[in-house]
Amino acid sequence: MKESLKQIVESARFNTFITVLILINALLVGLETYPSIAENYGSWLLILDIIILAFFTLEILAKLFVYRAKFFGNAWNNFDFIIVVGSLILYNSPFISVLRIFRVLRVLRTVSTIPSLRRVVTALFMAIPTITSVILLMSIIFYVYAVIGTFFYADIEPEYFGDLGLSLISLFQIFTLESWASGIFRPVFAAEPWSWLYFISFIIVSTFLMINLIVGEIVNNAQKISDEIDKETAELEGIKEDTSEIEDLRKEVGELKSMIQTLVDRK
Repeated sequence: MKESLKQIVESARFNTFITVLILINALLVGLETYPSIAENYGSWLLILDIIILAFFTLEILAKLFVYRAKFFGNAWNNFDFIIVVGSLILYNSPFISVLRIFRVLRVLRTVSTIPSLRRVVTALFMAIPTITSVILLMSIIFYVYAVIGTFFYADIEPEYFGDLGLSLISLFQIFTLESWASGIFRPVFAAEPWSWLYFISFIIVSTFLMINLIVGEIVNNAQKISDEIDKETAELEGIKEDTSEIEDLRKEVGELKSMIQTLVDRK
């Protein structure tokens, strides 16, 4: 029974079914944000949510039965377990806001059911040390440019560069490229023509170079994960080939034994 249940749990169809349930759950949570739909079909949405939660619970129980203690050795399994158990515990509790958070977090289970998304998230976590270093470097760059902007443009645009705090906020707006040209750059440029060097250099250094460093590190980690998966797959294929060769040898040895036994019996 355990082996049969293991085959079901690890099958592609079962994984697809759970993914579809997660997407339906996401749709239901989204529909509840519309007052008219929540008022007219609230009871139906609640029933569907209970049914989906029941399927998620059965999935967790099945995996616990199959994998036992090994279930908690996988970080994604732990995440799924916390989300489902948290939803069960809080379902009839007065903490409605917390329950809604857990219901929304069920959507994140899509990551645990789709291998490609798992690789991307894993690559993102692997890049955290590099991202931390990049953020530290960006903080230094922001501080330097904020001080320079305050010194040079505080009298021209005190609303944006009146002090260090305002300069940092203005630089963050420039970093996001949100209305920086018309709102911040042009008034300063009109009074100080050489200010374009300040703004353009900041955008190139902070926005283009730093973001590319982070994206490049994530892509590099994703490639490493894909290479490791390909290597493991090749090793498994090699093991299968070796196993098939051993089986062929066993058959040949069995045939030789049968031939020898036949010759002995004839004598």
